[in-house]
Amino acid sequence: MTRVISGIAGSLRLEVPKSGTRPTSDRVREAIFSALESWGLIRGCRLLDLYAGSGALGLEAASRGAAEVVLVEKHPAAAQVAGRNARTVLGAFDRAGTAAGPAPRIEVVRRSVQSYLDDAGAESGGSDQRWDAVLLDPPYDLGEAELAANLSALVPLLAPDAAVLVERSSRSPEPAWPAGLARLREKRYGETALWWAETA
Repeated sequence: MTRVISGIAGSLRLEVPKSGTRPTSDRVREAIFSALESWGLIRGCRLLDLYAGSGALGLEAASRGAAEVVLVEKHPAAAQVAGRNARTVLGAFDRAGTAAGPAPRIEVVRRSVQSYLDDAGAESGGSDQRWDAVLLDPPYDLGEAELAANLSALVPLLAPDAAVLVERSSRSPEPAWPAGLARLREKRYGETALWWAETA
């Protein structure tokens, strides 16, 4: 089990898939959201959580005030867990009533990250459909070429001042940033490396 750290659903427990995912630790999640909040990229934002697993990262954003969160996860069992966790978070908004403000829109998409991004790119229209923040927490064994393809497909879907996070093993090389994304900073927490980029 893991939990939502802060916001309307703070302290609520979330399910974790029995296998195939690697939950982000509370310490690392707090670092991620401290950064996003300092950049003004949580409240009212549109956030995309790729390789979502249990959905803990995206649902943390929803709890803290994101307007829209999409969780993309191809494994059926993990996507089902993410869906149940999304209902748990939305239930916290229901219980809080009008004091919580409008509930976020949360969608779970069960498909591969690359196919989702390719289709979203083909359908992208106005800037109102762009993402303000994108979190990628792929399996540590994901190949660098596949990650690079994900990042390239993501660029046309980003808002002008968007931030992109890639969470990797500290033994992995820096992601290959495509044109349109510029490295912002790197932080390491034991076995975890956080790579941040911004739209260029």
